[in-house]
Amino acid sequence: MRPQYDVFNGDADGLCALIQLRLAEPVESILITGVKRDIALVQQVPTDQPSTVTVLDISLDKNRDAVDAQLAAGSEVFYVDHHFAGEGLPQHDRFEGLIDTDALTCTSLLVDRKLQGRFRNWAITAAFGDNLIAVAKQLAEQAELTAEQTSALNIFGTCLNYNGYGASVDDLHFHPADLYRQLKIYDDPLDFIQSNSPTWLQLHQGYQTDLSLGLKTKALVNQDGIYIVSLPNEKWSRRVSGVLGNDLANARPDSACAVLTEIDADHYMVSVRAPLNNRTGADELVRQFPTGGGRKAAAGINRLPKLDLDRFIEAMAGQWRK
Repeated sequence: MRPQYDVFNGDADGLCALIQLRLAEPVESILITGVKRDIALVQQVPTDQPSTVTVLDISLDKNRDAVDAQLAAGSEVFYVDHHFAGEGLPQHDRFEGLIDTDALTCTSLLVDRKLQGRFRNWAITAAFGDNLIAVAKQLAEQAELTAEQTSALNIFGTCLNYNGYGASVDDLHFHPADLYRQLKIYDDPLDFIQSNSPTWLQLHQGYQTDLSLGLKTKALVNQDGIYIVSLPNEKWSRRVSGVLGNDLANARPDSACAVLTEIDADHYMVSVRAPLNNRTGADELVRQFPTGGGRKAAAGINRLPKLDLDRFIEAMAGQWRK
């Protein structure tokens, strides 16, 4: 029997996408995941025998060689994602791709579409986590959720996304694979929230504490529709960088926002958010730098040399100059 590998991004979208799929099709699988920025994950799947591989919420462009190697080894690959995919999908009868780079979708919403809304509240959670607030609220209204339930999923999705950020899993409150194992038994995320488990309480408190520190940071750049903050080389900084970027963007819908997090004496990790009123260009911006990647509305650079900071600021201003 072929081994099953589930390869997924460690953020809210990747988690919620896999939860939906495995609620619909329970199977014992080998999990491969990591921090949100760790996206070259398919190469961790062995090629010494044919496998069944599900890949969720990581760029095909960054994993194309590894996917081709899986297909050459006789594996079946099911790939769902909303990031830049590169030049064309693999044309192979053992490859199934569900890829849509529209700025108003995410991987969990694509899975939700495939499953015809069977576990809709998990998709809503992921949409909130990916800062697709209007989309998530519309789906919540269609599902006839109360305002209290909608708010709970909003906070939960944001906290799941927050847990995915860090330079390594040592920065995180919970390894994404461990978090998945705790969540997968719940058909509805509202049931997990209402359980008041120690996991949920720790995650929520950590998010509130770290975000409070991030919001106290003064702007490095605040002009011409560009807003940039710089955080110190601390665990809390690395954890909060993504959700802080979302929070700054939500407060400034006409501005592009970036969070620079110092990772050593010579480099920053960068989170970029396109203006909410113009959700395009973030992926184009970061691909100008060697370790950049992401999607139209939100993207990042894993290691930006500090010597390139001025060039980054100029490129950001050029991308969205008013």
